[in-house]
Amino acid sequence: MTKIHILRTGSVWIKAAQVRAKGTGLARTWNGLFDREWSPELPIFAYLIEHPEGLILVDTGETARAMQKGYFPRWHPYYHVGLRFNVKPSDEIGPQLRLAGFDAADVPTVVLTHLHTDHAGGLAYFGKARMLVSAVEFKAAQGFAGRAAGYPNHQWPKDFAPELLQLPPVGADLMAASVPLTKDGAVRVIAAPGHTRGHMAVSVDIDGIMFLIAGDVSYLEQTLLDGVPDGLGVDPAAQVKTHGLIRDMARRRPLVYLNGHDPACPQRLRERQTLQVAG
Repeated sequence: MTKIHILRTGSVWIKAAQVRAKGTGLARTWNGLFDREWSPELPIFAYLIEHPEGLILVDTGETARAMQKGYFPRWHPYYHVGLRFNVKPSDEIGPQLRLAGFDAADVPTVVLTHLHTDHAGGLAYFGKARMLVSAVEFKAAQGFAGRAAGYPNHQWPKDFAPELLQLPPVGADLMAASVPLTKDGAVRVIAAPGHTRGHMAVSVDIDGIMFLIAGDVSYLEQTLLDGVPDGLGVDPAAQVKTHGLIRDMARRRPLVYLNGHDPACPQRLRERQTLQVAG
């Protein structure tokens, strides 16, 4: 039987205008960085899929090292004006897996929705696992250009060499841009661009319900329902399109939306609360 476990790896605060964009173009980016209003405390979630073919972890959460001075580049404004963390060593993905009754060494597959710090901060726990990343995402995250784009690649493990996925182009159907991760097809990796160009999501079919583990497709379920991009995503038009494709899927079948930071996700998972889309 397939089961999903939600793991909280600390908390983050970002600007309110990063959660829900204010303005367009340069104004959207400016507000996403320098808005005076902070978001409420947001959880940092990772998800463990317990499948008959083996454990699959989606994202690795944040590391407690993110709290240390000098961990992020001093010259990068975002880490100093747009981001606050509360991550203790006990919050990291390794201890959280043990708390749930698992061990990081027993996880053979890790899927990274994208490579931002709060989704890839726990890479060091999974040195022997098969790591899956979008080829588009991995390319964008390389070198100084990657660090300038918000990927702290200088903190990745030296032996980090993920398997790069070439996903189908995104068209009019969410699942047409997906590939199976399990032989039974119950777990699939889906192209979900917008927050980053190589952003992915993972779908899990359980009892006729699609559980969509969506990373930062949106920070809140409500912004997905409203079709509002976030304030710092690289392609807001693509993000809004991804939102629409997910809403279309939810009209056709029961879909539980599980993302990386919405405080309501544990309740939605526990009670199987499906996405309610008008029309």
